[in-house]
Amino acid sequence: MNSKISFRDVVKTFPMKGATFTALGGVDLDIADREFVTVVGPSGCGKSTLMSMAAGLQEPDSGSVLVDGKPVSGPGPDRGVIFQQYALFPWLTVRQNVEFGLKLAAVPAEERRRRADAAIGLVGLGEFADALPKTLSGGMKQRCAIARAYAVDPQVLLMDEPFGALDALTRVQLQDQLLETWSQEKRTVLFITHDVDEAVYLANRVVVMAAGPGRIHRVIDVDLPYPRTEEIRLSPEFRRIRNEVWTSVYHQDEAASAA
Repeated sequence: MNSKISFRDVVKTFPMKGATFTALGGVDLDIADREFVTVVGPSGCGKSTLMSMAAGLQEPDSGSVLVDGKPVSGPGPDRGVIFQQYALFPWLTVRQNVEFGLKLAAVPAEERRRRADAAIGLVGLGEFADALPKTLSGGMKQRCAIARAYAVDPQVLLMDEPFGALDALTRVQLQDQLLETWSQEKRTVLFITHDVDEAVYLANRVVVMAAGPGRIHRVIDVDLPYPRTEEIRLSPEFRRIRNEVWTSVYHQDEAASAA
C-alpha cells in the first residue's frame, strides 16, 4: 500500500491531576493515498488527538507521524483541517473567508478569487459568495469551512466531527456532498466521528479505537460501491457492516472477556 499518512508506534500522554493520562498507547496505522478512512471509538480513546498530530497541532511523546514518508513537524498547506466549530470570521464574506488562507500564502488577488470561487462552487455556495456568516445556516457555514480548506488545494483533509453539530437531514446532505467532491478531487481523508452510520457510509475503511490507553481495536473494510446512495444505506450489506462496527465500538469489554 502506498501510504499517504502513517502513524508509527505513536504514544501521547497528558498530565492530569498529578498523574499522567495516556491518550494514545502505541498506535500503528497506515492510510493510503486517496483513501477515505473514518475513525470511531468511545470517548477518551484519542480520536481527536490522533488527528491533531496528523495536522501538526500536537507532537507525539514517542513514535512518529509521517505524511508522504516525511515526519510531520507542524501545520502545513498540504493538510486541510476542518473542525466541528466553523471558525469563520464573522466580518468577512463567504468569499473572503475562503480566500483567507490564500491571502496568508501571498497568492495574487486574481488567482485567489479564481480558486476561492471554484471551491465555493464545489460546495454549492455560489449564490452566497458575498454573504456574511450570520446570514448562513449551520450547514452552509460548515460548507464554507470546507471550501476554505479546499481552496488551498491540500493533498489531505483532516476532519474532526465536522457534521456533529448539524441536524440529521443536513448531516446526510453534507455527507453526500462530501463524497461527491471526494470522488472528483480524490484527496486523502481522515474523518473522525462518533456516528457509526456516518463512519460506514463515508469510508473505504473504518478504524475502531479503544480507550485506556487509546489504541487501534479493529480495522473494518467497507466493501460497498461508490457512489454511495440511499439504496446502499438501506441495504442488508450496509446493515451488516454497521452492526459489525457498532459491536466493535460498544461491546469491546465483552469481546475482551470472551477472549
